[in-house]
This record gives sequence, C-alpha cells and structure tokens, in this order.
Amino acid sequence: MKFLSIVKVTIPVMMGYIPLGMAFGLLLSSLLIPWYYAFFMSLFIFAGSGQFLALTLFASQATILEIGIATFLLNLRHTFYGLSMISTFKDFSWKKNYLIFGLTDETFALLKTNDVDEREKEKIYLIITALNQFYWVLGSVIGAVLGNVLPFNYKGIEFSLTALFVVLSIDLYKKSKLHKPFLISVAIGFLGMLVFPSDKMLILSLSLAAMILILFKKALSNDIHN
Repeated sequence: MKFLSIVKVTIPVMMGYIPLGMAFGLLLSSLLIPWYYAFFMSLFIFAGSGQFLALTLFASQATILEIGIATFLLNLRHTFYGLSMISTFKDFSWKKNYLIFGLTDETFALLKTNDVDEREKEKIYLIITALNQFYWVLGSVIGAVLGNVLPFNYKGIEFSLTALFVVLSIDLYKKSKLHKPFLISVAIGFLGMLVFPSDKMLILSLSLAAMILILFKKALSNDIHN
C-alpha cells in the first residue's frame, strides 16, 4: 500500500483533527498559556477530550490528583479498544508500544475499517497512527499561535470530534458482518442518557455495554454464521 493511499485513508480524521486541534490551541491561548504547551501536550498526551479536560481543570486550579483521576475516568473507554486489539498487536515489534499509545477513538475506527495485507499491517498501522497524531499536533500549534494574534470565537467547534466519530462508526457498521453488538451499544447509550447521571453516563454506559457483550459474546458471534 503506497504512502499516498494511506494518507487518503486518514483524510476524514485530518478534517476533524486539524480544526479541533486548533480549537484546543485557541482555548489554551485564551488561558494565557504559552503556545509550546500545545505542542508538548499533543505530542506526549495525545488525548483530545483529555486535553480539553486538562485545560478546564487547570483553569479551575484543580490538584494533580483531581486531574489524574478525571483523565483516567474519561479515557477508560480506551481499555475496551485496547482489549480488542491485543491479538492484532501481539506479534508486532517494538512499534506496538507507539500504536498502543496512539490508539484514539478515530484511529481505532480506521484500523478496524480498513483491510490491509497482513505482511504490511504493522507498517500501515504505524503510518496511520503517526499521521493522525501529526494532524492533531499541527492543528493544536496553529490554534495556539493564531490565538495570540487573532480574535476567534471557538464556541461549539469541539463537537467536530463527536461528528467525526459518528461518521467513522457508521462506516465500521457498514463494513462489519456482525451488527448486533453495535445496535446493543447504541441502545445502551440512549438508555444511559435517560437513566444515568450526566457526569457518569459515559463510563456507566461503557461498563454496562462491555459486560453484556462479554457475557453474550458467544451467542452474538454465532449469529454471523446463521
């Protein structure tokens, strides 16, 4: 698979990560934080919602412990992504360490929706992950720099990440032969919005969906052969 073909695959993520990264950079600059913090946070943390949360907590003068706990709970969903990629990454070289680090929601969706040659899988996955992080870092730095020289109303732009993940999820649904897990997860998500407290909805819904999918994994898997 040629490099330009891989770049083409990542264009949907680029269209979301650059403007959203700019929103993060603008928010960072509005808090009078030097622009290079955007670069280092995006390089070493690389967690979109986690970085937005960190800025909010910084602004409210939260403690390091509070920031650590809040970030852990927010990104706990990545555990479920990681578990589903264990068999894929286990035979990779040292590069799997970066792949694990860079496994964002959107990168996970791209890796799952694109069929690649097994012989090139490690290289292609590495390039996809690195490109996605590059888009995020680029957007963050641009936003942080522009925030120091241009007035900008970034209200609502953070929703672009949600919109991007919805599009990738629909693509994953279309390419998968097993639709019941997806539909069950969507139903639990809607139920969670109605039943669970808003500040705990995400983690409780994810936990409930994970338990149901694990308990009924065999039954759901058998449907694909019927």
